[in-house]
Amino acid sequence: MENTLKLIFGDANLGVAGADFHYIFSYARGGLESYVVKGTEWMYRVPRPCFWRATTDNDRGCGFSAKSSMWMGADMFSYCEDFKVRVDGQDIVKPSAPENNKYTGAETADELEITFIFRTTTVPATTVEVTYRIEASGDITIQTLYHGVKGLPQLPAFGIRFTLCHLAKKFRYEGISGETYPDRKAGGDKGAFEVMGQPVTPYIVPQDCNMHMDTKWVKLYGAGHSTLCLKAADQSFAFSSIPYTALELESATHQEELPLPRRTILTVLGKVRGVGGINSWGADVEHAYHISAEEDIQYSFKLVKSESM
Repeated sequence: MENTLKLIFGDANLGVAGADFHYIFSYARGGLESYVVKGTEWMYRVPRPCFWRATTDNDRGCGFSAKSSMWMGADMFSYCEDFKVRVDGQDIVKPSAPENNKYTGAETADELEITFIFRTTTVPATTVEVTYRIEASGDITIQTLYHGVKGLPQLPAFGIRFTLCHLAKKFRYEGISGETYPDRKAGGDKGAFEVMGQPVTPYIVPQDCNMHMDTKWVKLYGAGHSTLCLKAADQSFAFSSIPYTALELESATHQEELPLPRRTILTVLGKVRGVGGINSWGADVEHAYHISAEEDIQYSFKLVKSESM
């Protein structure tokens, strides 16, 4: 039926299909393993919770990276420990084998919601819930909930990191011009902007870069005429779109040590730590721009299938 989701309950995956899209959610890997719109695949890896940004000069100077280093391990090794599924607002028994044997392959729904629960490798550990709500139109609302735990060090960032198949040719967004951070926004202009390629700021030592605060929407342009569109839901978000993961930037001491750019790493963040710079040899970021890991963090955004943005 038109404007109705077709559901495919596999042993380890849940497929969702419509007129011009097909999505696959992996129970084991914990997320959106395939995102095909109009014949173009976008996902190279399952989107994962993001807790780390590449160390900046000021992070090193004030010792922040050492104090919060367990978040880099959590960024790499946190794992999905559980999931739950709701169909048209009703909880269902986990549809993995052998429970999925009762399905016929002809199931449909107006709305599907699947939540993945991740456990961090921090000490003490905590959990993050990532919920995908898929509408009949194919649009997906992604909601993240981080549960704060007393005793954890400050976070560098919190959000979702996408590893995309394509090296995007350019991206457009509405927000603040230039590279911005929570404590580095005053010099930017508000509006819609276009950035060609996937630029990496040429710092002598590679570090976090190309962050854009207070974003309302962003559209990436991939192979052919394909686009990937994200839109703010309950609040604006921050994002970066570059060819490297935080670990790849962290591992390079000079620009020439970075690998050849092959994919797009799109990071969509609800919280970003400030960069400081008051005194790169010791002064911490101002308190207003810290991120407490002892408090809950919640935000959401949309993957918009429509190109009307």
